[in-house]
Amino acid sequence: MYSALEVAKLCGVVNQTAINWIRKNHLKAFNTPGGQFRVYPEDLVEFMRSRSIQIPPELIRVCYGESYVSRNLIIVDDDRGLNTVLARFVEKSLDSVSVFQAFDGFEAGSLMSEKQPGLVILDLDLPGIDGFDLCRRINESDRFGKPAIVVITALENEEIEEKVNSLGVYAFMKKPLDLVKITDIVKEILDR
Repeated sequence: MYSALEVAKLCGVVNQTAINWIRKNHLKAFNTPGGQFRVYPEDLVEFMRSRSIQIPPELIRVCYGESYVSRNLIIVDDDRGLNTVLARFVEKSLDSVSVFQAFDGFEAGSLMSEKQPGLVILDLDLPGIDGFDLCRRINESDRFGKPAIVVITALENEEIEEKVNSLGVYAFMKKPLDLVKITDIVKEILDR
């Protein structure tokens, strides 16, 4: 259980804001015999989701354990047409997945920090931070939520697959893409 002060810290607000949320019945809570507010972790997660507040990984672990996999998917590809086709196909095929799009490595990093995806579909040839560097950063930092990575590329080089596999990717796919196969991989990863 969390106090109003702990709720405020997790949500990035001042203590009085958390108390106001509770008093206005926006956030479910109960009073201790001493008159202090307490919030169950599950209620806090539900509230944060409803307000689009980033849920810290430690709160997710409290609620769901280590096995929790975010249902957020981020597609990172600078080819806007392919990115959009892939996003729409996954959204239509898997209605329980939230799909977000990034078109370069910088945008991807910001979006991953905010959305804590369970999976990133990542093109290697990106402007700004390239896919190889982004793979390394994802695997070296907890701030992205440690998502599974599926690499997609049109690059023709035999050593590329070995290189990305050494970076801990879940799957490697060459373009042109098999959309059904990608959707199957997304489902497999997010349903584990």
